[in-house]
Amino acid sequence: MNLKTLATTLVVSALSISAASADILDTIKERGKLIVGTKADYKPYGFLDTSGAIIGIEPDLARDVAEKLGVEIEFVPVVSSNRMQFLEQGKIDLMIATMTDKPDRREIVLIPDPNYYSSGTNILALKSLGLKEWEDLRGKPVCGIQGAFYNKATSQNYGAEIVAFKGTAEAYSALKGGNCAAFVYDDSAIVAKAAEPEWAEYEMPLQTIDDAPWGLAVALGEDNFAQLMSDMIIDWHKTGRILELETKWGVTNTPFAQAMHDKYK
Repeated sequence: MNLKTLATTLVVSALSISAASADILDTIKERGKLIVGTKADYKPYGFLDTSGAIIGIEPDLARDVAEKLGVEIEFVPVVSSNRMQFLEQGKIDLMIATMTDKPDRREIVLIPDPNYYSSGTNILALKSLGLKEWEDLRGKPVCGIQGAFYNKATSQNYGAEIVAFKGTAEAYSALKGGNCAAFVYDDSAIVAKAAEPEWAEYEMPLQTIDDAPWGLAVALGEDNFAQLMSDMIIDWHKTGRILELETKWGVTNTPFAQAMHDKYK
């Protein structure tokens, strides 16, 4: 192959890749359906109702996107350990799944700016244990979720012995069964769980650490879709949509959501 032929081949390949990555919105519209990966075990952000349907704050946001595109919506349940892989593999078009925005994750998926939400790290534990400081976890078994970034920090910084589970249902069950002294998780979810009557004996006793923004994501190369999502996130903040959904699903308006609304309104 001569240099001219090679150059032509490279240009054609580049154009093909560009076209393939740029037509995701056309593909969604032609399909007539937006496929979104969300949590199904993280009340009130994404969870199952009595009929088995996925509902919550993030599914409501996803429906906004489907409405914008004029298509139907399909939800695919994801967990921390597979949500980015589902985007890479093309199993979902969009991921809105309580994912903390981290630099290494931006190398795997495309996270539009600005961020749409934020949370920090805390624990759920029996009130009777009297846990007051993060150091109180040293040497204790602590439930965690596979793929969660704070497992490593909780272990290395505070000496906890992480017992990782694939999903929250298993982690909550282990905590209730006495297999863990605490469950390390997002404070946003813990607040909602601790408010449930069956968890009245449990509390979120520590100071929240590592407050970090959440990022929704599309696959790398999907710049058009990312721009659309960036515009939608700004509109969510501008109109107070995030604040409205927090209220709808029983969450006290968070400082992040209020600050972003004030910034963009």
